[in-house]
Amino acid sequence: MPLPHAPRLTTPLPWSPLSDDAWLALLPHVLPRSPAGRRISDLRARMNAIFHTTAHHAPWRETPGGAGTPDTIARHYRRLTRAGLWERLLIALAEAPPKHPLRSIEHLIVRACRRAHRLLGLPFLLLIRRIGLRSALPAPPWLLPDPDLSEVCARSLPGALPSTRAGLAALRTRLRSLKYLLKAAAGRRRIPRSVRLAWP
Repeated sequence: MPLPHAPRLTTPLPWSPLSDDAWLALLPHVLPRSPAGRRISDLRARMNAIFHTTAHHAPWRETPGGAGTPDTIARHYRRLTRAGLWERLLIALAEAPPKHPLRSIEHLIVRACRRAHRLLGLPFLLLIRRIGLRSALPAPPWLLPDPDLSEVCARSLPGALPSTRAGLAALRTRLRSLKYLLKAAAGRRRIPRSVRLAWP
């Protein structure tokens, strides 16, 4: 696991097909074969279609043609997600030097990660938080669950009840604060689409 670094946001950039350098940097992380063992001949075109669709927050039915049907592209995206592609790419980005070719497509990777959280759930959000790549989160971090914060809250619970009246009043205040922190740690149950799309 890489060491966490300072959180940073990526600036959204217009979509363009993968350059040769970006494709060569991405290729070692991508599965080159289907589950049946067949080599995928149009792998670069499929990755371009995935990045185009996720960069525009578009539904899979609006996937551009040329790389297969929308169902094929969506199925390939789910297969890559379950195979751990986005976790590998996020860790590679966290370890990559500033001029590494993966950096040129960081904005495309984080947009694809935003959709992957639906399949990967809380452990994926936790990985993103610990790496510090906030732009890969599907919404502002203060609206999302934070397991680290809930662990801090659990450790902050008092071990024994105070015996004085002043101690009880202080305990009530502390428990009220912990209640709000635990609520924040759980995240919002529903985040409006307008908030998610406005998140840079």
